[in-house]
Amino acid sequence: MGILAKIFGSSDVVKEGISMIRDAGDALVYTDEEKAGDRQAAKMAEINAIIQWMDTTKGQNLARRLLAVMITGVWLAMYAVSMIVNVIAIWATNPEQWRLTATVIGGFANQMNGAMMLILAFYFAAPHMSKIVDGALSKFGKTQDLSK
Repeated sequence: MGILAKIFGSSDVVKEGISMIRDAGDALVYTDEEKAGDRQAAKMAEINAIIQWMDTTKGQNLARRLLAVMITGVWLAMYAVSMIVNVIAIWATNPEQWRLTATVIGGFANQMNGAMMLILAFYFAAPHMSKIVDGALSKFGKTQDLSK
């Protein structure tokens, strides 16, 4: 009689069958809760990778800071010189040449905006680097015709 009960459905067999169907259905549906959990896990893995990278490259901190200061200094100098030259153009006898000079210097400064984005992101927004790097790298790819 025990074999017939198992074949034709005792309550334990029915429960087990329903449980299997429920588990199969749950595996087929990717819920918002599961998506949020996966996103959180991916975010944590990304943050841990950045922290581990920063930890393993501690010896390069001085070189990174020196490069950041040098690039920032050049970038700020170009913007400042461009602004000063534009102000000089107001009182100059030949303002077009002064403005052209300011435009050329400002164009070079604009080409460095991608580098500045990376430096600022590295020092102030390290957990969000993946979003910023794409924008910064696309800026590096653009070149301006400064002869105009």
